[in-house]
Amino acid sequence: MPFATVAAMDRIAFVRHLGAVVEDAPWVAHEAWAAGPFADVGALHAGMVSVMRRAAPERRLQLIRAHPDLAGSGALGPAAASEQRAAGLGALAGDELAQLRELNAAYRTRFGFPFVICAREHTAATILAAARERVARDPATEEDAALTEIAKIARLRLAELVT
Repeated sequence: MPFATVAAMDRIAFVRHLGAVVEDAPWVAHEAWAAGPFADVGALHAGMVSVMRRAAPERRLQLIRAHPDLAGSGALGPAAASEQRAAGLGALAGDELAQLRELNAAYRTRFGFPFVICAREHTAATILAAARERVARDPATEEDAALTEIAKIARLRLAELVT
C-alpha cells in the first residue's frame, strides 16, 4: 500500500493495517499513530520503535514474550513462519534442531523471555551462533538486544506493507 494512503488513515484503519508489524502487539501501532503524521516509512518505523522503547518495563517484557521460540513446536503466525523458513529453520533436523531447542530453553530460563532474532537476516548456523553468544549476556543487555531485533523485524514487515 502506498505510504500516502497509510499516512492518511484514521487510527482504526492504521492499526488494522499495521497492527501485526510487531508480533501480537497492535498497541504499538495504536500508540505510534498519535505521533504522526510521519514523513516517510523510516519515520513511521522510528515512531513505532520509540513506542516500544519507552513502554513500561512489564509491557516491554510482554512484547518480547509474545515472540515464538525459533524452530519451536508452538503455533506461528504467517509472518513468523515465513521468516523462520527463510532462515532455514524449517529444515533443521537432528543435532541442529536439538541444539536450537536446548538453547531456546536455556535462554528462556535465564531471561524469562524467548530468544528473539531477526531470522530473515540470518541463516540457521548464524542463529545458533548468536544464541550461544547471547545466552551468556546479562539480562539488561539481552532485553535491549531483543528489542533491537524486534525493531529489525518490524522494519522488514513494514517494508512489505508500505511502499
